[in-house]
Amino acid sequence: MAAGYLEILRARHAARLLAGTLVGRLPNATAAIALVLFVRAEGGTYGLAGALAAVYGVANAVGQPVLGRLVDLYGQPRVQLPAAVASALAMTVFAFSGTATLPLACAAVAAAGLFTPPLEGGLRALWPSVLRREEQVHTAYAMDAVAQEVMFTVGPLLVTLCVSLWSERAALLVLNVLGVLGALCVVLSPPSRAWRSAPREAHWLGALRSPGLLVLLGAFLFVGIALGSITVASVPYADEHGGDAVYGWLMAALGLGALIGGTVYGARAWSGPPERRLRVLVALLAVCYLPLTLMPGAAAMVLLSMVSGVFLAPCIACAFIIVDRHAPSGTVTEAFSWLVTTFTVGASVGTGLAGPVVQAGGALWGYAVPGAAGAVSLLVLLATGRVLAAPVRSGVVAASSENDPNRAAEPRFSSGDRA
Repeated sequence: MAAGYLEILRARHAARLLAGTLVGRLPNATAAIALVLFVRAEGGTYGLAGALAAVYGVANAVGQPVLGRLVDLYGQPRVQLPAAVASALAMTVFAFSGTATLPLACAAVAAAGLFTPPLEGGLRALWPSVLRREEQVHTAYAMDAVAQEVMFTVGPLLVTLCVSLWSERAALLVLNVLGVLGALCVVLSPPSRAWRSAPREAHWLGALRSPGLLVLLGAFLFVGIALGSITVASVPYADEHGGDAVYGWLMAALGLGALIGGTVYGARAWSGPPERRLRVLVALLAVCYLPLTLMPGAAAMVLLSMVSGVFLAPCIACAFIIVDRHAPSGTVTEAFSWLVTTFTVGASVGTGLAGPVVQAGGALWGYAVPGAAGAVSLLVLLATGRVLAAPVRSGVVAASSENDPNRAAEPRFSSGDRA
């Protein structure tokens, strides 16, 4: 199973790009918990902490596709590194000014979120120029999805370690320094410096002029809602079955399930069009959410949480392939960034939606939300099957061929080819 992943990591520059991207994304992955801990240490309320975390999240959602478009236009080093430095400086201002001056705190946190570099989309744009075979690129997408689960598990642990060793302010500073170093590691690599987006048609909509991409974003908005609602629905359940420790186990099991599912999914080559496969994966994701409404004892619930996460990473990995197929030429980084933004917004909507649902009907109704959201996501994909069945030529393959003078241009895969 691990042979495919090891083959990718042995490719020149692959391990460096993956590690640099993960380290560079640490400030973003840990922003919510780091902000909450810092604001509480400053004497602020949970309401203020949540508001600042929301400001960061909204600014990040706005900034990702904008910066992604700039990367497509001007290259990675000229955008990624300045953005990482600007984001880190803004968070440094917040770390030293605190919450005493609220407008300054909001502005600093917003700037930190807005300038978060689109390293995630940038890495996916680089894979075709680093890996030589199409199936390797698809395996790399799956490995990328698995690595995200590891990062979102390790990140919060790193925050608490910094807090225990030093302070909440130090945690903010250390994480953002690491973020700049990670971005630096990526943009100084030969693939990043050589990468150029394929020629693009000037259009104010950019990647969003692709109907297939819009369909995918609509479907993944509801996948994000499902994931966000689980985090809220699990709170009242945990309160009745053991408290914070049980909640931690439920969230860890969800991540572990995604990690297992993504690892297995990426370990084999899949035949048939990815658009059809995504419908199957989303259907399985929705079905696996339904047993959560049984709400058994804590041990069984942890197991059900793990099962509910199994198809999440495969869905994300498959979506990466579809973004590649549907992004208009010259907009690949922007297109990947839109997927990140949509998923983030969906998770935020799910968190907000599950709150009043849980308030009205308890954990049972809260756990019904992810199943319903998964079903809506599937309906979107089923209703727009013809749109997804007609991919446009992506900028990824063209760009990778331009960046590697020894590599011949690759033909576009048809919907019936290996994906």
